[in-house]
Amino acid sequence: MIALVRLLATALFAVVMFVFGCGYCLLSPRNPKHVFTFGRLFAKMSRVFGIKLELRLPEDAYQRGQHIYIANHQNNWDLFTVSAAVTPKVVTVGKKSLAWLPLFGQLYWLTGNILIDRANKTKAKGTIDQVVASMKASEVSVWMFPEGTRSRGRGLMPFKTGAFHAAIGAGVPIIPIVCSSTDQLKLNRWNNGHVIVEMLDPISTEGYGKEHIRELAEICRAKMKAKLESLDEEVKLRNQQ
Repeated sequence: MIALVRLLATALFAVVMFVFGCGYCLLSPRNPKHVFTFGRLFAKMSRVFGIKLELRLPEDAYQRGQHIYIANHQNNWDLFTVSAAVTPKVVTVGKKSLAWLPLFGQLYWLTGNILIDRANKTKAKGTIDQVVASMKASEVSVWMFPEGTRSRGRGLMPFKTGAFHAAIGAGVPIIPIVCSSTDQLKLNRWNNGHVIVEMLDPISTEGYGKEHIRELAEICRAKMKAKLESLDEEVKLRNQQ
């Protein structure tokens, strides 16, 4: 019964967001500010699912310059958890097939996010080049999921290199964002406990060239893996209280 109520609430939310969101975004189509606005709105839905969401951002998170943001990608819960950490002037990079998702796909494109064809490596590389060019021509930052796929309870997956090519190409630091594991969340459970989303310190790309891409990726992954384990342990203890 709880699951049914939540599904109905989510469906209603999706329709309202689509109608309101598309109308709002059409006033200034693909404006990066929309990603921040709707990211926060989606994160508020976490309460409907019985999630006690805790967001940990540094005091200057909204005043920082350009960065590449990288986050762990777990499952569909990301839409209601990790989205809370989106900061102003940030767009995300997602797979091209997202555009075909009813309601969400159209809103995702209208808010200014970037779609890439991951099945075509040549097109994907061209998109990374476009990301770099866009960053150099504007004040926008870019958010990417370096795992390239949902981990679905398998821990932090190996990283692909696109985000790190973009960071080095644009000459900007990387900011990791880690969300505690959400594979234990249940749609039919009234209280889903705590989920923590934390923004880590920037990692400089200064001194790194294309030959250091894999090294940079492993440094970032090691920091995120350690933080994920730490957050999971903290959440476990808090949920037992």
